[in-house]
Order: sequence, then structure tokens, then C-alpha cells
Amino acid sequence: MNVNQQTPMASPYGPPQPGYGQPSYAPLGGGYPGPYGPYNGPAAAYQPGAPPQGYSPYASFPSKAVAANPVSDLSSPLDLGPARGPLTSAPRPVSTPQAYSQYPQGDSQNGPPPMDHSMAQPAHRSPVSQPYSQGAMNLSGPHPSYSQQYGAPPPMQQVTNQMSGMQIGSGPPTSVGPGYAHHPSTQPPISAAYSSAAPPSYTQAPPLSAAPSQPPPPSEPAASQPYYGGPPPPQQQPFPSAHHPSQPFVSSSPYLGPPSQPQAPPVSQQQSFPPGPPAQQPFPNSAPPPVSQASYSGPPPLTQHSFPPSSQSGPFPPISISPSQYPGPQPQSQPGPPPFHSGPSPRGPVPPPSMSQQQANHLPPGPMQQQQPPQPGMQGGYPTQQNGAFGQPRGPQPGYAGPQYPGQQNYGAGPAPAPAPPAQKRLDPDSIPSPQASELPAVQKSRHRIDPDAIPSPIQVIEDDRVNKSSEPFTTGVKGQAPPLVTTNFQVKDQGNASPRFIRCTAYNMPCTADMAKQSQVPLAAVIKPLAMLPPDETPPYIVDHGEGGPIRCNRCKAYMCPYMQFIEGGRRFQCGFCSCVTEVPPHYFQHLDHTGKRVDCYDRPELSQGSYEFVATVDYCKNNKLPQPPSFIFFIDVSYNAVKSGMVNIVCQELKTLLDYLPRENPEADSVVRVGFVTYNKVLHFYNVKSSLAQPQMMVVSDVSDMFLPLLDGFLVGVNDSRMVIESLLDQIPEMFADTRETETVFGPVIQAGLEALKAADCAGKLFVFHSTLPIAEAPGKLKNREDKKLVGTDKEKSLFQPQSGFYSNLSKECVAQGCCVDLFLFPNQYVDVATLGVVPVSTGGSVYKYTYFQAETDRERFLNDLRRDVQKPMGFDAVMRVRTSTGIRATDFFGSFFMSNTTDVELAGLDCDKTVTVEFRHDDKLSEDTGALMQCAVLYTSCSGQRRLRVHNMAVNCCSQLADLYRNCETDTIINFFSKYAYRSILNTPTKTVRDTMVNQCAQILACYRKNCASPSSAGQLILPECMKLLPVYLNCVLKSDVLQPGADISLDDRAYLRQLLSCMDVSESHIFFYPRLLPLVKLDGGSLPMAVRNSEERLSKGGVYLLETGLHLFLWVGANAQQELLSNIFGTPTFSQIDPNMTSLPELDNPFSQRLREIIDSFRSQRSRYMKLMVVKQEDKAELIFKHFLCEDKSTSGGASYVDFLCHMHKEIRQLLS
Repeated sequence: MNVNQQTPMASPYGPPQPGYGQPSYAPLGGGYPGPYGPYNGPAAAYQPGAPPQGYSPYASFPSKAVAANPVSDLSSPLDLGPARGPLTSAPRPVSTPQAYSQYPQGDSQNGPPPMDHSMAQPAHRSPVSQPYSQGAMNLSGPHPSYSQQYGAPPPMQQVTNQMSGMQIGSGPPTSVGPGYAHHPSTQPPISAAYSSAAPPSYTQAPPLSAAPSQPPPPSEPAASQPYYGGPPPPQQQPFPSAHHPSQPFVSSSPYLGPPSQPQAPPVSQQQSFPPGPPAQQPFPNSAPPPVSQASYSGPPPLTQHSFPPSSQSGPFPPISISPSQYPGPQPQSQPGPPPFHSGPSPRGPVPPPSMSQQQANHLPPGPMQQQQPPQPGMQGGYPTQQNGAFGQPRGPQPGYAGPQYPGQQNYGAGPAPAPAPPAQKRLDPDSIPSPQASELPAVQKSRHRIDPDAIPSPIQVIEDDRVNKSSEPFTTGVKGQAPPLVTTNFQVKDQGNASPRFIRCTAYNMPCTADMAKQSQVPLAAVIKPLAMLPPDETPPYIVDHGEGGPIRCNRCKAYMCPYMQFIEGGRRFQCGFCSCVTEVPPHYFQHLDHTGKRVDCYDRPELSQGSYEFVATVDYCKNNKLPQPPSFIFFIDVSYNAVKSGMVNIVCQELKTLLDYLPRENPEADSVVRVGFVTYNKVLHFYNVKSSLAQPQMMVVSDVSDMFLPLLDGFLVGVNDSRMVIESLLDQIPEMFADTRETETVFGPVIQAGLEALKAADCAGKLFVFHSTLPIAEAPGKLKNREDKKLVGTDKEKSLFQPQSGFYSNLSKECVAQGCCVDLFLFPNQYVDVATLGVVPVSTGGSVYKYTYFQAETDRERFLNDLRRDVQKPMGFDAVMRVRTSTGIRATDFFGSFFMSNTTDVELAGLDCDKTVTVEFRHDDKLSEDTGALMQCAVLYTSCSGQRRLRVHNMAVNCCSQLADLYRNCETDTIINFFSKYAYRSILNTPTKTVRDTMVNQCAQILACYRKNCASPSSAGQLILPECMKLLPVYLNCVLKSDVLQPGADISLDDRAYLRQLLSCMDVSESHIFFYPRLLPLVKLDGGSLPMAVRNSEERLSKGGVYLLETGLHLFLWVGANAQQELLSNIFGTPTFSQIDPNMTSLPELDNPFSQRLREIIDSFRSQRSRYMKLMVVKQEDKAELIFKHFLCEDKSTSGGASYVDFLCHMHKEIRQLLS
């Protein structure tokens, strides 16, 4: 038999029977439908405004008539107002006072006032959050022309209700400017689903508002800031009873698909509480609450189209997030216990807290919101609050005069009547604080800049998913169900589909037709990690041995036996789920069927009940029909001047003496069967005979590197235990032999050729470990020249810098793959070494490149040795071939990763380790059926480290849909970004980087515009509406666009860009996620087993008094604020003063206190989760190293011209509007 068989043809047997009775897709009761959305095609039947059709083909969806409490598929409208101009690239000043004098009158200012106690005024406060109706409402029909206050003053009771319970302080504003962030000592917020009500679009402009002619720049902090950036957001205190889940949900907007999850209580705008007990977990029903966003006190959000010429056109309106379009009544907010207060009960007048009290509680001034009367067209006559959310109004706050408008009385002045019990509030980092309303004259209360807290927060989404999906095991038996995010710790139970640790898809609902896929532009791809390591509480794939007959396969398409095969005729034949061909069951495999048509032994056989398993392969699956030899490892050590001087040679030789005891093995009790060999080289090669019978190793020098050959057979590759004494003697002598070398030139091509010849002579597969330091300029095959030219960066010729200098290494890698020779390259460069060319062989053979620029033994030793140990010990397969088969209708068309392909279907890998992924893109070649879904099977044939030939099989079934809304409901953004980044990083080999960036922005805009056009309810063009599972697509895409490969800063080398480009090509989804959006943890309270809640990647979130840990997947930074508390510094560094901290330390001192122990545990656990060891770098605030640290704060503008998240979101909105118009 042969794994390389022809592609399937049409079946003569008609449509397949409904095989493998999977339950149809039922959304889980909590969290987002899918972590993030990928791509899929248009829905023909989907007419905006058309009455909803009976919709779901899946029995398990509630029908449209059922008034569930939907929340999971909310779209998120962001009201961005008129389109903004092109992105600017100037870096944002950190704390400059910004007085806005371009307004018609008065000294208005954006953001908190300067630190003057007499001026400290309460800030704007958002309304109590309520669930909301569908999308943004476009209120058509005549509207009264409201003044700035929007109509007559509301009744006293309403105002009382609205303002009751608010904590207004006279303390100074916090440091962050308009987007208040809170001090890290408050608890991290429990996340809320990011979807809040959109503000209604008013058709009359408020007559009093005058638009600023020169809007303030969007990305500058407003007032002079008392400290460095904002402290991180506080803990949200959710209240499970914030609404009645039993209340139905009513919508006036057209359909959008059945709810897939129960509604959770919405979340109110930011309010600060003292730290509450962490035990208060939100949402008993486990669905994330929508977040209600506040708008500013000025006029309502405006759009370009719905206003007469007199309307205001401030370009930086607030953002509102609106829910998805669901029918059903609106839940009301229930009164509940009052929020926490540090002062007296909110029922009586609450005096403003003193400055010290407010600082002690870290309370920013609470934003204040004006009430407006019901609008025509609103349901149920709820008064809308200014952000369009419905719900209880709030009462006045004693001591707050409130903004004054001409002809209106001051509601806040007198003592407040006894208010109704205040509606419950919840802290939320995604809320929208606005500039100080009370600072501005009435006429100038216009919107200033989009608040970063008002836009979708990755931290919030990650936290929601963790809260909702980490408690229950993820069972894979439900077809087409999106798994938890890669950032969530969860257990997997294999029930017929491969675990998400092996396969993650961009879309778990594939479009039925190619037209629909093309319309939506969502990429259809799977990121496959065939040999992924599983956590200890999950069972590794079972090994199935069918004896000499080998695995059971379909006769036509050669798919392997799996849960999608349907047994017929009493079990004597089976019908293939991929190509529908019917195949006889071999007599030894026959088994009777039960009353449901399943085999009686279904659950006893892994291949009939599991998504992933292994077959023992027969000799038919081996090269030359001969069982393979165990693999060999050969170590090539560069002994040129630079390598010896840096200490690398000495470190490698010392480490290998102990590392050889840890060669990979399948049985931990047995000795490894891997054989080893040793070579040193500079511009000639030195081979060593380490035969066990020798007293001392023998060296043989090959100086004719132009025609490489192996000078000895016997004694070069040996078993470690047999030759241990000789090997240790050799490793002791190598550093001494070359200690005084003056040879600076090296070769590289002949080194690979030598290893290849050795493996050919031994007739085995294996791996070469090459430790190399300089550009190979010595006369030899594969000689390179220095072609580093910074002047080409940004030009059309830049792509040549990423291509190999010659075809030599491409041809050499082809020979290596044929022999099963995998190459891992460890680079120690002090200058340009042309990684783009040297990396060709490792990347083509399934190997890895490690790079230690300016290697110094004392600081880089730990990182290098950890990488080397892991690389030698990790489980891997050799001489591998992978093929992906699919059911009729789609096929695998493109592949990304570290491998070689000699034809269009087989991915060939000389080595495949547990960290490597292969990303596969699918395209339609026919229509898919909603009834049968789509199937894929990834089969990898490889030689295990014990020398056994095996087949690992992973199966995945996804749903198919004819409605675009279903596609957008079941995507995974992290996987889409993984695919997009690999696609873009490969494209720069042939296309200018600017073109690549523009293409990515355009495709992302098309994805979101298609959703807006076909799935979202009609709303004003001024709103950006994002699908719930793709609301982070813009922020993550911006991180990809700003990455060093696509938009380099002046200080990044070409080698680093080539290295990162190659590194990303085989990253899995969890590694690409942290690579593009690093994790920033405030180190406040580290007691207990849980991690502190991360904060968003922006300088605004850093508190001068805090210490933060930043993880990028390749680096760890410990940022220390200049005003960090002495106790904190003593606990971490053992010194109480900031100035005594040594910024050059690479490991923390082991101090005997719980904080130090817990911090070191966290750092160790982060390192254990990554395939590369992350070196720790201590960064003191205002130190020169802080520039490197800030480079990874990816929500801010980058020094290389990358846009901030806020600016990019506005740019994306403009692109979407252009596509829609």
C-alpha cells in the first residue's frame, strides 16, 4: 500500500448515508460562540430587513419563537462618527498638558483638570448598564429638536433614581486622562462580554452644540498627568441578580440568527469600588454580560448621513457597542443591593470623600450622565440613557452641582429626596469614561477623542472565556463547536473529533458554496500540530496494531478508518465518509452492528470512537519496503575565533556531557536507542572517532570542503552508554584544543553535506545540531557574501533580502528531506549572518533556528542551555509524510510551515517535533451540504524515536452553513490571525511589504463589511458594527501589521526580521497569540494560586507606583515604576530603593518571602508553557531599556509608524464605509 494515492473521484454510490451519528451542533451555555471568527461566505437568503425565516437546520438551536436570553452572538457597534483621516504615525507624547483652545468660548479642556484641588470636579459617569435591543436603533420619523439637555427636565424622581448611589469625589483625577484606569491594588475585573447598546441616531442636531473646528488629536492624553500612565483597571464587582434571565428579549430590528447562548446581565460603566472579595463570581448562567458603554454628556453620537447641515461633525465621537440582532423582549434591570461605598449609605446625601480617602480607595471622579426623555420608537417607554441603554434612571448626587444649561434648574444642588434603591452597578474596564463634563461650558460639551476603554478589550474577552469555559471539560463529540480560547486552561475529552490541541480551525461553520466563501472573505484554514504534547490529565492517542494487514482504509480515497465511516449490510461493508465509496470489511475486522447501526465494538476501538489515534505501520509504509533503523543525532560545533571567545564552545561541550543521558526515548525506563556523532569545524571539518574500544578519541580532518565525504564509518555514530568514557574525554579536550585559535572564517554548506553523508552511510534518519557563529565566507560550496543593505528597506527590492542568496541551500535541503535529515541551527552572531539563507535548510527540513545575538556566557547561558535541553529531549518523529484528506466539496490547496513539498498533496518533513504546526488552507471545489457538514483527516506517517514506523491520524468534522450569520457566529479570531500572519509573512518573499499590509487591511475590512451588510441590523453608517466573535480582529490585525517583519523600526536588523519570519511559520495558535498581543500582568497581590488579571498593552495602563511582568513568548520583561513601594521592591529584589535595583540582572534573587516565591513560580510556569526559553530583562522606568519594553505595548503607536489601536479602528471603520458605499 502507499500513502500517496490519487485524489478522490465522484462516487458511483450516490450520497453517503448519514454516518457517525454525531449530535447536531448545540452551543454551550456560556461565553462566546467561538473564540473568534474566521472566514466564510455570503448567505444568499439573507436579506436585511426581511422577516426572519425559520432558520436553524440544527435541532438543538432554539427556534426563533423561543425567547431565550441571547447574548452570545452579539454584534458590537462602535459609533465612530464621520470617517477619520489617514493614520498618523507620530508617537504619542506621554504626559504633556494639552489645553484645547480651539473651542468657541471659555477655557475648555479635554480630560481631567490639572492637579488643583479647587478645580477637581466629578467626571462623567456612565449610566447603569442595561441589556439592550438589537443593534443600534435608527429612529426614523419626526424627532423633536432637543436642546443639549434633550428636552424638558426629567421628573425629580427620575433624576434622583439616576444619580443615587454614585460616588462623586473631589479628589484629583487619575493619571490616565480621559480613559480612567484604576490602581492595580484593586482586584482585576471579571470580564464582561463586550457588547453594549448603541446610541440612537438622532435626526436633529442639538441646537446648542457647536462643533470644534479643529478637533483635538485623538491620541494625546489630555491634561498634564500626575503619573506615568494609568494604573490598571480595577476588579469588577458583578452581581448575578442584575436582571431576570427569565425576561424575554424584544427587538425592533430585523433578524440575526437564533440566540446561541443565555443572556447574562449587562455591565455598567466604570465605577470604582474598594477591592471586593474575589469569591463573588458573576453570572450563574455562565454567559458573559454585555457591557454598556457610556457616551459623553454632549450631543448624541452623530453620523455623517443623518444630520442636516447644522449638525455637529466632531470627528472623534464616542463608541458604542451594540448587541446583535435578536428578536425578543428586553430584560429589565432589577433593583438590587446598593453598590459598595466607602462612605455612608447612598440613601442619604453622600459627602464627597476627602482627597486622602479617595486616593486610598483609588477612586477616580465618577463620570456623570444626564437623563433624557423617552424617544419615539423606543420599546416599553423606558427612558433611554444617553448611551442608548434602557434602564433605571439615576438620582442626583449631593454636592454635585451638575452641568448648567440655559433656562434649566440645577437638579443636584438641594438635598436629594429619598431615592429608589439604586440599580446594581459593576466595574468594567471596557466602559467609557468621558472628559470632565463639568469643566466645559454647555455649548462646548462636544465629544473629544475616542476613549481607549470604549473599544473592545482583548483582556475582557480572554477573561470572559476563562470564567465561562474553564470549569467544564471541552468534549469534542459535538460537530462544529468552537473550542475555548487558547488563553483558557481547559480539559479536553476526545469523543470523535481531534482535540483543539491538535487542530484548530478558523471557522467551525464552513460556507456551503465557494461564492459565499468569496463574499465573506473569511479564510478557511486549519492549524494542525500533529505531535502536540498533552497535559498530564489528558490521555495521549492510543496506538492500534492491526497486524500484518495494516490499517483499514477506503479503497478509493485511501482515508483511514475513523468515526465517520458508516457500516452497512450488517457490518460486512463500510461507506467512506470522505468519498462515499463502499469497501469490504476484511474478515478479521468484521463485527456485528447494534440496533442503531453502530458496531458493537465501537467504543472498544479507538479508530471508531476517537478523533486522534495511531496505527502501527507495516513494512509497506516504509522506505524501500525495509523497516527503519533508529535515528542518529550529530553535533557540529563551530570552533572559529568568535565561537571560542564568546564562551559558546566551552558551554556546549560541558552541557553535552550531561545532556546525552536525556536523548529522546519512548519508554522512560529504557535507554535511548539514538546514536550520536561529533564534528568540529571552522573552514575545515574535524571528524572524531569515539569507538568504545579506543582509549582516546581520534580526530580526522577533511580540508577538501569542495567535495565533502565521510572519512570514517566505524566509530563515528555510537551508542552513548557504550562509548561514554571516550565521548567525555573528547568533550573535555575540544575547548582546550581550540582555545588559542586565530581562525575567523567558517564554512556552512559542507557541514550540512557531511551530516547528510553520515546518515546515508548509516542508512538512518536523524538530526543535525549545528552551533554556528559567523557568515560563511570561506571558499566552499554555499559561500555567502554580506548583502545587508538598509537602504532597500521599504522599497520594492526589499523582498530580495528575505530570499536566499542562491539555490544551493534549497537543493541541499531537498536531499536532506529525502534522507530524513533534519537540521536545527543555533546561531551566535555578532553581526550579519544572512539568516534568510542559512535558515533555508532548517526551515525546509522541519528543523528550528535559534538565535543568540551578541551571545555572552554569563547572561545568555541559561537561555541557550534551556533551549538546547528542550530541543534534544523533546518527542519527535523522523522521515515524516503528512497528507490532509477532505470530504467532497473542499480540498486542501495551500500549506504553511517548516517542510518541503515535492507534489501538491504531500507535506514532507525530515523531522517533526511536538512544537511544529502545519497550517492548511481549504477551498471549495463543489457545493457542501448542510446535512453532512465537512470532514478532514490529517494522517502523518513517521518514524518514532525508537525506530518504529507509525501513522498518526487526526479527524475533524465541522458544520456547513448557507447563512452568513452562522459563519460569523462560529469563527475563531486567534486562528484567523495565525493564518493571516503566516500568509503575510510568506507574501513578503514576493511582494513589497506595503502592498502586503494594504492587502491584509483590505481583506479584514471586507470580512467586517460583509457582516455589516448581510448580518447586522440597519443602523447609521457612523457606527462600526463588529461580529461578537470577531470584535478583536482589528486590534490583533493591527499588531500583525506593526510587527517587526512587516513594519520594522530603524533599530531592527534584517537578520532579526528573517528569523522572526521563519519562526512564525510553524507557530501554533497559542504562541502566535502571545507573540502579537503580549501578556501584561500587574504584580500587586500574588497570594493564592490564581494569576493577577492582565491589563491592556498600553503605556496608559502602567502605574508609576507599580511593577509589571510582560510576556511576549520570546522575552520576559519586569517593568519597575519609579515610585514603586519600598515593601514591593524589598520583596522582589531584596533592596528597598529604586536606584539600587540592578537592571542587568537576568534572574530574580531567591528571597524567603511568599511574594518572591510566588513571582518566581509564575515566571517558571510562563517559561514552561513556551517552546523557547524566555530570558528575563529588568526594566526600570525612564531607563534606556524602556524603549525595548514599550515596543511591545502594542495598543500604542509604534516608533516605526504603526498606528495605535484607536487610530487603526477608525481607519478600519473608514475602509468598511468605503466598501459599503
